[in-house]
Order: sequence, then structure tokens, then C-alpha cells
Amino acid sequence: QELTDITKKPLDGITVETKDDNLFEWKCSIKAASDSPYKGGTFRFNLSLPQNFPFKAPSVTFTTKIYHPGINEEGSICVPVLRDEASRFLCTTHIINTVLAIIQEKVNNPSPDDPFEPEIAALLKNDKAKFLATAKEHTKK
Repeated sequence: QELTDITKKPLDGITVETKDDNLFEWKCSIKAASDSPYKGGTFRFNLSLPQNFPFKAPSVTFTTKIYHPGINEEGSICVPVLRDEASRFLCTTHIINTVLAIIQEKVNNPSPDDPFEPEIAALLKNDKAKFLATAKEHTKK
């Protein structure tokens, strides 16, 4: 029940739907904020809940390519809450909404800290204008 509530009342800028009515597999998308380097972009990702959720964190894989220091070529995202087990103390809806909100924040506000893509992180840190231009170009594709 908690899981179906998320699809009916998603966070602003995020769409969530189950894959083939499987409550453990979700198709999600984030519409980039207007003040983000990815303005105008919509980024799709899959969110998979393990059978022992919430004792094990969900996995997230972006299916839309994004030029981002925290998301690698394979679509994996570097988000500490996906590695931590502290989530087992929260209710299911809160965990998923927290994960979605963190992913949305990370997409809209790229940071060179804790990167999956060190070269992109270095560009963001050392030449932000070039990073922003490159991110904008990639988003148009």
C-alpha cells in the first residue's frame, strides 16, 4: 500500500510508475529544474527494490545519458543513502521519497565531491563555465 501511494502522489518534478505492475521495479524520471545546468532535460532511471527491502537499499540506474560528475556511463549514481543501511529504520514510503529527493537534488545541483566521473568533476571544479556549456550540449541530445 505504501508503495502504490508514491506513484499516486510523487514528488514535484518526478514521475514514478511500476514496471509491469511489479512493486519491486520502478520506472522513474526527473525533470531538471529551470536553474539547473540540465534545464529542459528529463532524465529517466530505474529504481529496483531488493526482496529484503527496507533492510537493503534500492538500486538506481539511469537510462538517460547525463553529463554529470556523480553519474557514470553505465547510469550508476553515487548517493551515500544507497550504500548505507541506516535506511532500515525508516518507513518504506519515507525511504523511497528520500531516495527520490536526493537523486533529484543531485541531478539539479552537480557537485565535484564524491564523484563517479573524476574528469567531469575536475572540469566542474576547475572550469565551471565549460562544464555548464558541456552539460547543456549533452542535455540537448
